[in-house]
Amino acid sequence: MLSIAGLSVSYGTVHAVRQLDMEISEGETVVLLGANGAGKSSTLNAIVGLAPRSGGRLVFAGEDITRKPTEAIIRSGLALVPEGRRLFSNMTVRENLRLGAAALSTAEFDRERQALEDMFPITRRRAHEQAGLLSGGEQQQVAIARALLARPKLLLLDEPSLGLAPIIVNTIFEIIAELKRRKVTILLVEQNAERALSIADRAYVLAQGRLELSGAAGSINATTLEKAYLGEREHA
Repeated sequence: MLSIAGLSVSYGTVHAVRQLDMEISEGETVVLLGANGAGKSSTLNAIVGLAPRSGGRLVFAGEDITRKPTEAIIRSGLALVPEGRRLFSNMTVRENLRLGAAALSTAEFDRERQALEDMFPITRRRAHEQAGLLSGGEQQQVAIARALLARPKLLLLDEPSLGLAPIIVNTIFEIIAELKRRKVTILLVEQNAERALSIADRAYVLAQGRLELSGAAGSINATTLEKAYLGEREHA
C-alpha cells in the first residue's frame, strides 16, 4: 500500500526525519511512536507533501508520489486528519463534512454521511451547529468522519487523542478499533503508546528523527519502548 524508502525531512539546518524506511500493507493499522520532537508529525506531513522532503522515495498503491503535489497525493487516496483537527469553526458540522466529500455528488454525500452516523452520532445530532462550538473530542470525531468521506485508501491520524479527557480518549480509540475491523488501512501517530500498541498490528518508534525500533505491536513492551525513546536502536 505505502512504501517509504530513505525519507528525510529538513527545516533549514534542522533535520526532523533522517533516512526513514517504512512499509504499510493494505488493511493494516500501523502506529508511529516517539517522544515530542521525534519527527512523527513531520513524517505524516511529508507523506502528503506538506513538509519539505530532503530525500527519499514514496510509493503509494503502486504509484511513485515522491514528486507529486499535495492535491494529487490526496486525490490518489490519502487522507490526513491533522493534529488540532483544523475544522472551519464558522462553518457547520455538515458543511465541514461536505468539504471532505468534494468529489461526491450530493446524493452520494448524503448516502455516505448517513452511513457514518452510527459511528459518529455527533455528525447527525449537531449537524447544523458551528463546528467551533463543539468540544475537542466532538471536533475530532467530525475531523475523522470528514476524512473518511474522501474514501481514502490510507487514513493518516495525527495525535487523535491529544488534549482530550480520558472518557473521550476511549471513544476515539473505539472509533479507531471499529475502522480497523472494517479493514481501513491506518497510519496512526499517537502519544498514548499503550493504547496505540493495543490496537495496532505493527509499530515504528522514532527518536530524534531516526528509526530506533520496529516490529509487531505485541512484541513491544514498556522496557523496549523506553530504550527506543532514549535512542537505543533495536528491531523487535
